[in-house]
Amino acid sequence: MTRISVVVPVKDDARELEHCLEALTRQTRPAHEIIVVDNDSADDSSEVAARYGAIVVTELRKGIWAAASSGFDTASGDILARCDADSRPGTDWLERIGAALDARPEAVAVTGPGRFYDLSTPMRVLADVFYMRAYFWLTRGALANHPLFGSNFAIRASVWNDVKGDVHRHDPEVHDDFDLSYHLDPACTVLVDRDIVVGISARPFSDRAAMLLRTRRAVHTVAVHGLRGQPVFRWRRRLLRTRGPQARPLAVSGARAAEADRPGVA
Repeated sequence: MTRISVVVPVKDDARELEHCLEALTRQTRPAHEIIVVDNDSADDSSEVAARYGAIVVTELRKGIWAAASSGFDTASGDILARCDADSRPGTDWLERIGAALDARPEAVAVTGPGRFYDLSTPMRVLADVFYMRAYFWLTRGALANHPLFGSNFAIRASVWNDVKGDVHRHDPEVHDDFDLSYHLDPACTVLVDRDIVVGISARPFSDRAAMLLRTRRAVHTVAVHGLRGQPVFRWRRRLLRTRGPQARPLAVSGARAAEADRPGVA
């Protein structure tokens, strides 16, 4: 059976981390390991993680991407699953992830939606339509592939090893999941399974400033990938590789994908 490592970045969120780790200890398919990456917390997040038997990694560089990537680097599993400290994965989360990737060996990753557990039912429905579904639809147009959703995805360790040197892990202004999605080849298979659901908090959307910050970071994430990261070039690469005589649905960084588009490069 493939081994699934779970990576949870945290900063000053010990109480929510307790709920997350409690859910992870009740999985119908136990994790190979749970890695909590403490991003220089001032609270007792590390102590909470240790109490639940998690491997604790300290990452002093600022940002979720710095923390998450350190966790991926530390993990020893075949599949690297990712959620947030305030996530509430269902008991079958890892079982569904493993089943999805085992059934589709060509897939490099699997992702699913989040469901806001702290919103009323009407607001939850609106958030699903206008935020969650909109995110998957709009970013697919930009990426020429399905995007990963940061609170609920899993990627093969071999794929992470292929792209980890190219992601913008040291830039605290990029969205980690969006950046990682950019570094997957447009022609590779990314699964979206709406039955793989994780409860998520609506706290990041609690005020206008937080929403503006997320929007600014989304624009910045697009910008750092330059011209070759623009949709027209990504869709061109996807069409050429899925329909051409040398179709290569690989997981490869955006820089190397652009290099492969040059004439004479195999």
